[in-house]
Amino acid sequence: MSTDDVSMLRVCGVSKAYGAVQALRDVSFDVAPGTMTALVGRSGSGKTTLLNLVGGLDSPDAGTVFVNGAEVTGLNEAGRSRLRRDTVAYVFQTFGLVPVLSAAENVGVPLRMRRTPREERERRVATLLELVGLAGHADQRPDELSGGQQQRVAIARALASSPRLLVADEPTGQLDAETGLSVMALLRGVVESEGVTALISTHDPVMMRLADRVIRISDGRVSEEPEPPGAAG
Repeated sequence: MSTDDVSMLRVCGVSKAYGAVQALRDVSFDVAPGTMTALVGRSGSGKTTLLNLVGGLDSPDAGTVFVNGAEVTGLNEAGRSRLRRDTVAYVFQTFGLVPVLSAAENVGVPLRMRRTPREERERRVATLLELVGLAGHADQRPDELSGGQQQRVAIARALASSPRLLVADEPTGQLDAETGLSVMALLRGVVESEGVTALISTHDPVMMRLADRVIRISDGRVSEEPEPPGAAG
């Protein structure tokens, strides 16, 4: 069986530079389906660059990236857009919600883009809001929600189109410690209940214990950490 058969994500010898700054240096690792991997490192270590390459938001200078068996680095712009629409979903620390839309409407945006029938869309949105603990906040706009609630809406929106890979870039970066832990616990639950694979960057080692696996990135290079205490399984 090839590596692609057992990996949701495969990064092979990836390097990326921005001018004189070498952001990534010959990075390679695999992520198994249905697992939660924490990508740990300081700000500026290369985490965001790596996540952008995974979802086709940027291209490496060398190396290849495979998601669900498809070579991301070989896709044209239309193919990358389809990848982000159908296979890879992002959660950012800035939430990125549309201010004039309600929580339910924000969650439904990806489904509208896919022209999902209204009845099916409303069912999916209701299910996701319940999953993230916001069933009673469907009609509220982002400015009527706390930071933690906004991030939960963002997670529900990311899950709307049933992605295979969820990429979260410092999803607790703007939250207090207690709220951040609750959001990470939610992501852990999502991996288990939705069967999604998650790659989550963080600068906080406390978050490691909820992951199945920890990859540390420093100066653009990655290394495997021992199995985090309390990891699922």
